[in-house]
Amino acid sequence: MDHLKALGLSEQKIKETLKNAALTATITRAFSFIAGDVELSASQKALLFQACSKIKPQSAQFLELLVRKIVDKSLDTSLRVDTALEYVLANATKPTFDEAAFDAACGVGVTVTPEEIEKAVEITIGKYRDDILQNRYRFNVGKLLTEIRAALPWVDGKALKSEVDVQIFDLLGPKTEADDEQAGKKRREKPAAAAPAAEATTKAPVNATLEGPRTMVDLMRNVDFHRPGENFKTDGYVVTPETERLLKEHLQRTGGKVRTRFPPEPNGILHIGHAKAININFAYAAANDGVCFLRYDDTNPEKEEEKFVLGIRDIVNWLGYKPFKVTYSSDYFQQLYEFAVKLIKKGMAYVCHQTAEQMKGFTTEPSRWRDRPVAESLQLFEDMKNGKIDEGAATLRMKITLEEGKMDPVAYRIKFIPHHRTGTQWCIYPTYDYTHCLCDSLEDITHSLCTKEFQSRRSSYYWLCNALDIYCPVQWEYARLNVNYTVVSKRKINKLITESKREDDIVNDWDDPRLFTLSALRRKGYPAEAINNFCAQMGLTGAQTSIDPAALEASVRDVLNVTAPRTMAVLEPIKITISNYPHDGPVKLPVADFPNAPEKGTHEVWFDRVVYIERSDFMENADKSFRRLTPGQTVGLKYTGLMLRVESIVRVGGEPTGLPKELVCRSEPCTSTEKPKAYIHWVAKPVPAEVRLYEKLFVHKNPEDSNEVPGGFLSDCATDTMRSVCAYIDEHVVGCKVYDKFQFERVGFFSVDPESATGQLVFNRTVTLKEDAGKTN
Repeated sequence: MDHLKALGLSEQKIKETLKNAALTATITRAFSFIAGDVELSASQKALLFQACSKIKPQSAQFLELLVRKIVDKSLDTSLRVDTALEYVLANATKPTFDEAAFDAACGVGVTVTPEEIEKAVEITIGKYRDDILQNRYRFNVGKLLTEIRAALPWVDGKALKSEVDVQIFDLLGPKTEADDEQAGKKRREKPAAAAPAAEATTKAPVNATLEGPRTMVDLMRNVDFHRPGENFKTDGYVVTPETERLLKEHLQRTGGKVRTRFPPEPNGILHIGHAKAININFAYAAANDGVCFLRYDDTNPEKEEEKFVLGIRDIVNWLGYKPFKVTYSSDYFQQLYEFAVKLIKKGMAYVCHQTAEQMKGFTTEPSRWRDRPVAESLQLFEDMKNGKIDEGAATLRMKITLEEGKMDPVAYRIKFIPHHRTGTQWCIYPTYDYTHCLCDSLEDITHSLCTKEFQSRRSSYYWLCNALDIYCPVQWEYARLNVNYTVVSKRKINKLITESKREDDIVNDWDDPRLFTLSALRRKGYPAEAINNFCAQMGLTGAQTSIDPAALEASVRDVLNVTAPRTMAVLEPIKITISNYPHDGPVKLPVADFPNAPEKGTHEVWFDRVVYIERSDFMENADKSFRRLTPGQTVGLKYTGLMLRVESIVRVGGEPTGLPKELVCRSEPCTSTEKPKAYIHWVAKPVPAEVRLYEKLFVHKNPEDSNEVPGGFLSDCATDTMRSVCAYIDEHVVGCKVYDKFQFERVGFFSVDPESATGQLVFNRTVTLKEDAGKTN
């Protein structure tokens, strides 16, 4: 507290600083380097606080140097302190430190005289003289200041601005009424002019700009990650005496390119959360002219299958990304084994016989085998590899405690299960905690991007690479993508598929359109572009949030609205016979694929004496708010120029009380004076098709919340989540292909299902149309 007061901080600032234990400790340490009789000026106090609050842990050993330089006034400006902090961070890995080079880089002792300032301003104003005379006081003086500061980096900012103002005044003279008028006009216009710039910032809504959604690549261009080879500048990165050499060798191997990886486990199909991971890894590489690996984390032969390997590759390609190289953790099994032997020899790993139950949790008893002789662990590990020890009877554990408190995580376990790639070559398999960072290192990954739940593994990530004296990448975390009204856990989806007992709850497979796996969303008709745009809209944040499916549906509509051609389809048809049909027989009418963009093409639809409309577009007894077809009210048929008037109703069974099964109508031309209240879609000479209509699979927003759903997520499955209807669709869609997408006019967006066959079309409803407020027709 005393040291904080000595810095002249306000009471509020002191309270805020005390909440930051690391900063408080750094300030206390800084004062330990200052003699008791030294009295700091107000500017020195501010510079000292600046140094303490900005110094990185990697360069903490230079705090004494910075304090000394501030006290002796070598670092006398904020710019010099910032430059000093950058210099010590950039040189943190070097074995020796050159203080003379430090002083030169920070401009220590460099003074800029008034004469130098005057001369520099005179030269720069002369360079822009014509522009200044033409624009007068509207000229952007910031351009001059930037250019002069580049030439005189240690110039005093106030002195420079004052000299520029004086010389501009000498050139232009006092401001005139015209200058003031122009300045006032500029101020009035400024808000409108500034709007596009605000929309272009990373915080702007994705759909804010006229050009449409910002892409993930655009988003990743503005991410403040470290540059390749500057790993040590990242908070939390552990620097060793070998770091500088290892980073230089890494840069030689990679040419300084960004290298990322998407590392899925091939034990299930990817879900919507993986879409964010795919986009972040591939887009960051693309935004920086780098490369991205697709690496299968195939270290658990118990659950991994080749079909999932193929399915993952298919989805990555569907999202529009092409891996630089496809690799597998199993590619490195031999190297990983050799690394484990090296750890044992260094006394950093040991063979343990605690059971899985004994190692479970975070407050376990330390293993009594932790300090067993190295030679003994080496022999036992060899026995594990050669199948001489039973499954579960031994593991290899690393001597480290994770941030979350878990002690000595397992590096290898025994599994007598054939691997989908290596067969029976191995019976010991490495864990994620052991494998992931080492594969990242072997592939020279620059940015190991992962979700927040892996933050607790960061210490073991850095520890393991440094323990083996190999290149250490940087781990960056971001928030995972959570969506309401669904489960995305592979284990739980598999349980839905295999264990759900009630017929109306069962999902058929990983690509069932009621799920949020990416194969399910593709089957439902979600465009890859919409999913990518949605991920960009979520941004790159560390805050955990849950998104309503409506946000994803909005992205889908944005894309489909400009890519899915219109067609007419009737989901629940009722027959209409036009008694005074105006043509001799069936005729074809041209209809635009996109009504708002007729230049994108047209198709033809049949019009005939018999047409079909939606049953909901007719009401026998309707109130005044109903604007469609009733016995006393006409309705228009889109694209025909005609409206229908009911003449008679044909009922089921011919009974007066029977439900309407056919309407006999008279057609009348629409004119400028005789117009219907509404126009409806219809079909003539249609083809039948199965149309599947999907609803939310779960009742509650979070089906995994035991407070909301005490019976577990399986008990939260809604009933009637899929309804199949026999619809009538316009004939021109007959030649469509699987995954082709259409907007069924006034109904919604639909996609051709893979189960479609010749003569039997199957459509899935992708999303409903976005309803306008007050829409009744």
